[in-house]
Amino acid sequence: MKRQPAPSARSLALTILQETGRQPKFVQRLTDEELRLGDLPPAEARLTTHLVYGVWRRRATLDTLLRPCVQRPLRDIEPWLRDGLRLGAYQMVFLSRIPLHAAVHETVELAAQWGRPRAKRFLNAVLRRLTQILTPQTVEGPAVDAVPLEEGVYRQLAEPVFPDPRSQPCDYLAAAMSWPGWLSERWLKRYGWEECLRLGFWFVQPARLWLRANRCRISRNDLLACYQQAGLAAQPGEYPEAVRLDDSRPIRDLPGYAEGWFTVQDESAMRAAAAVAPQPGWRVLDLCAAPGGKTTHLAELMNDVGQIVACDTRADRLRLVDELARRLGLTAITTHDVSQGLPPGPFDAALVDVPCTNTGVLGRRPEVRWRLRPDSAARMIPLQTKLLLEAAERVRPGGVVVYSTCSIEPEENETLIEAVLRQVRWLTREDEVAAVPGRPADGGYWVRLRRH
Repeated sequence: MKRQPAPSARSLALTILQETGRQPKFVQRLTDEELRLGDLPPAEARLTTHLVYGVWRRRATLDTLLRPCVQRPLRDIEPWLRDGLRLGAYQMVFLSRIPLHAAVHETVELAAQWGRPRAKRFLNAVLRRLTQILTPQTVEGPAVDAVPLEEGVYRQLAEPVFPDPRSQPCDYLAAAMSWPGWLSERWLKRYGWEECLRLGFWFVQPARLWLRANRCRISRNDLLACYQQAGLAAQPGEYPEAVRLDDSRPIRDLPGYAEGWFTVQDESAMRAAAAVAPQPGWRVLDLCAAPGGKTTHLAELMNDVGQIVACDTRADRLRLVDELARRLGLTAITTHDVSQGLPPGPFDAALVDVPCTNTGVLGRRPEVRWRLRPDSAARMIPLQTKLLLEAAERVRPGGVVVYSTCSIEPEENETLIEAVLRQVRWLTREDEVAAVPGRPADGGYWVRLRRH
């Protein structure tokens, strides 16, 4: 399809939604690329990001709300128009700062911008029908006529739209919290109703922005003082270098970006490199390194003394590691393309942050929930096991191996490690943590193993 011009936040958001719907790219990466090309003012760029992430997070909820407003199945509507409806509905339902009439008008105008003026009448009719379903009141608790917003708050609807949460809890979670039905069934059995509601609210809200202070260049206290002086709302996290930023601003515009004072990394992800506990002078293998967040953290923990061999499968991904290391002023990192074979050992330690289902970070990677399948975790296990064993074989006797994921599925985490330890007697488990989403950051898992 011909690329459309993007003179506004909404039209650029529609372009990104179309592109991410057609190709298996991460929403974050494609959004960043398009914003660099789009040259929008900062406020418009923030709105674009909010709209793209919001529509992906809430897609099933938006479709549920739109269904009674359309006389034909949504799947029969051409993709750009379907995404246009979702874009308009998202603003109407979840962005209270935008008046309903403005959300309808701006969405209808997209038809003209995209060279489809005949669609204006259809967009207008559907979205005006949706205005009849919405009310300004909020209520407490799930119901057939209440849509979940954020922080446990629900918006009252004028008519029933959702499945009954009491008699159809799986269907309700899938529609109201925007998960695939099979995932609702899976998590409801594992976690129970109340925890699924909590997880649902965590995964539909905008992901918190965490920064890791670069201890080789600045202390966390000094970074917090700098942000306070700049009028930015920032809080210290539980991890020593973690900073939670409450202000929404492009990363490149933050004080200290060019100086390499910080990198973006969720607090739970910081704990994987910390579990390695690397010492200055060590030689460390980072087997799945790109884009480099954990790699650079290893270097910082080593005071940039020693060697981290950062591996990945593609040269373009390894360039991201090199670029991040340069910005942070780190010189202990060497990149290695594993398509040429794995680097030889021995290493003092290895970090194996394996490809996984990403179920612990569905808010940060909103498109993932729609790309997963019921067998996705099972299909990951052979590769995850292979990577762990290949890394462990290159670690010296007495060395450390840390295996980590950003998944909350047991078969990728505890169950996999149990299976490996039953077969490999020269590894023992020293420590293990399963991070729960929302307490206080993303979900994930890491285990520290020692080679005999």
